[in-house]
Amino acid sequence: MDRTKDIYRVTLVGSVINVVLLLFKFVAGIIGHSAAMLADAVHSLSDFVTDVIVLVFIRISGKPQDKSHDYGHGKYETLAMTLIGVALLLVALGILNSGAMKIKLWLDGEQLEAPGTIALWAALLSVVLKEGVYRYSMIKARQLNSPAVEANAWHHRSDALSSIGTAIGIGGAIFLGQRWTVLDPIASVVVGIFIVKVSVSLLRRGIGDLLEQSLPDAVEEEILQLVAALPGLSKPHELRTRRIGNHYAIELHILMDGNITLREAHDKASEVEETLKSHYGQETHVAVHVEPKDD
Repeated sequence: MDRTKDIYRVTLVGSVINVVLLLFKFVAGIIGHSAAMLADAVHSLSDFVTDVIVLVFIRISGKPQDKSHDYGHGKYETLAMTLIGVALLLVALGILNSGAMKIKLWLDGEQLEAPGTIALWAALLSVVLKEGVYRYSMIKARQLNSPAVEANAWHHRSDALSSIGTAIGIGGAIFLGQRWTVLDPIASVVVGIFIVKVSVSLLRRGIGDLLEQSLPDAVEEEILQLVAALPGLSKPHELRTRRIGNHYAIELHILMDGNITLREAHDKASEVEETLKSHYGQETHVAVHVEPKDD
């Protein structure tokens, strides 16, 4: 329960900053006549929406296992991460489309309007605040081992990077003259490409976990080494792994002396289970199948 409260606290901090920036960016975009700042405001709006998604799904994923969910509700946290990836991808595509349209207009000879100074200050403030929230969220994500908080942290970072591109474009238009107003949409396209890369990475991991993708090879090799080091058993094999939210599920077969008692075999299997749980967390699901070793 403490973990759920910590995730709530981290997400709420980001939500408050998102609301402040969201309002300021819209005002700055309208007053400063900056389409780039309005696009950045929409990006902040997407951050706020994903914060709401995290708050809703983390509450569900924190529930203990019940009759209809023998493995708990951890998959809801993975689902939240996947939805954040989808939202991030949609925002990125919107930024790319908007930037490309403006570049096309500029190439066709249309003069793009130069933004006001207030839009530049809004972009710089966004960079500072969102980078700070990203670093705070990423530290907490690692402490809490939460993929949803980590995904949300990357969303904060993407907003900071988007604001950097916006600041470059706005600053170039203000200080280099009307000929360089095209810097704004060019920077937006560059940032949009980066956001697409981050969103695809989040989607690959989220969809992989939802489709029961195995744990990384390095983790599976570590599991086999931990089990093989225990006395009285040999040749751990038929290893099957997956992730359930922020926990692991591990199933494997082991060989033991076929002449030992059922109690001894049970105790050895329990030792395997406790070894893996002490290493990967007590919430780890471990299933051990015991087979007799041929002489």
